[in-house]
Amino acid sequence: MKKYFAKTFMSLCALGISSVAFAQEAAGTAVEGGMYQALKTKFIEGGADFMSLVAIALIFGLAFCLERIIYLNLAETNSSKLLKSIEDALDKGDVEGAKAIARDTRGPIASIAYQGLMRIDQGIDVVEKSIVSYGGVQGGLLEKNMSWITLFIAMAPSLGFLGTVVGMVMAFDKIEQVGDISPTVVAGGMKVALITTVGGLVVALILQVFYNYLLSKLEAILNQMEDASITLLDMVIKYNLKFKK
Repeated sequence: MKKYFAKTFMSLCALGISSVAFAQEAAGTAVEGGMYQALKTKFIEGGADFMSLVAIALIFGLAFCLERIIYLNLAETNSSKLLKSIEDALDKGDVEGAKAIARDTRGPIASIAYQGLMRIDQGIDVVEKSIVSYGGVQGGLLEKNMSWITLFIAMAPSLGFLGTVVGMVMAFDKIEQVGDISPTVVAGGMKVALITTVGGLVVALILQVFYNYLLSKLEAILNQMEDASITLLDMVIKYNLKFKK
């Protein structure tokens, strides 16, 4: 009897847990569907013209953000390991080996090191000028397309505000046609006008988060480039003192 009761109790518990899980899953699906439907409804209410422009700004902004994220991630390298390998090669007098190490390593730091090592026999001043010049080139490549992201950050809320102004003008046109300030007419027009502003601000906030993330990565890489340039110049001076007497 106890065994039968235990089996029955376990079956009821399992059934209850399954029912709760099913209910939670159904509720989650309903919430997701409701949220998607609400966003879709608000997008349509905001007007296909200005809301489409805001959506296009979001798409292009995210595309440039994704491109920069990939590029900056590929630009990152273990600068300490790279400089240590170059230093070991220069300590042995193996300039060609140091060049090969820099040439076979990806990233702006390796490219700057390679340009400096290519002119190691022309004196420290020439090496320094080449490092500074090529560092500026690499910095420009790192900052490429960042201005486009700032453009879409500024454009999205501007499009939203423009849609708001147009919506308010349309609302006043309806009031003029009706000949009476009806709360229904005013509220409907104002709601449509403000939805475009909300959409533009949301897009700007999303892109701003990505922009700040990219800016932090960019500053970190630029700092590494400056430190690596100073270290490389010290290596060249040490090499000249040791092998160019």
